[in-house]
Amino acid sequence: MTMAYLAQPEQQQKLEWLDGGTFSVLLDKEATEGKLTVGRFDVARGEAPPLHLHTREDEVFMLIKGTALVWSGEEEHELREGGIVYLPRNVPHAYRITSDRADLLMIDTPGGIEGMFRHAGRDLTTPRPDGFDIPTSLLAEASELYGGTILGPPR
Repeated sequence: MTMAYLAQPEQQQKLEWLDGGTFSVLLDKEATEGKLTVGRFDVARGEAPPLHLHTREDEVFMLIKGTALVWSGEEEHELREGGIVYLPRNVPHAYRITSDRADLLMIDTPGGIEGMFRHAGRDLTTPRPDGFDIPTSLLAEASELYGGTILGPPR
């Protein structure tokens, strides 16, 4: 058996993300011949990206630990530990973490969305600037560069 790509945890890029959470790039488009991106969030209560949509990718979230509210279009749902949600491209969506901590697996197809996280996030192997934050303007710029559209504030 031949494995096309393998990355141990210490080889996976970790980025500081919204509200001090982290996003780990587990598989990127380079590792999957452009087919998908797999990432993992470790975030705290209240972490919530703005209402947005993707024009290039379909997205799947699986909540490994914790709880969250998920909005897809006009629908609101509670996502519990072990729950999974499919979010097709061009459908507005958002989420908010409602547990103290959450471990969230993300799969996007095709790959490439990791560029947005790399553009706006901070690689944890670099020194943290005082007062580091991801301003809304940088998040909007990163989203637009990678085929996303921010539609409104977090819910």
